[in-house]
Amino acid sequence: MNVGEAATRTGWSPRMLRYIERYGLVVPARTQSGYRLYGLRELNQLRSLRTLLDRFRIELSDVAFAARLRRDTVLRAAVDSWLASTELDALEWEQLKHERLLAA
Repeated sequence: MNVGEAATRTGWSPRMLRYIERYGLVVPARTQSGYRLYGLRELNQLRSLRTLLDRFRIELSDVAFAARLRRDTVLRAAVDSWLASTELDALEWEQLKHERLLAA
């Protein structure tokens, strides 16, 4: 089915279906002339995507970024490194607390 029919069946707008495809979340097949063809697999992916967003109260951009992290190992390593550097262990936290108390 085409993008309009898929939009009607899933509740997504045609514009959102294009956005979802652009970020690689649901990628329909294409005809030789370039039209999108949505099948049962893509319809199920779109429905389950809507359920995921509603269940966890997240945005489409959150899922798009998570998908990008899975594909881009350099980005994933950079984010992991940054997150690790922002986590203070209990000893460091206590040490900083005492340094602040002594300085006051």
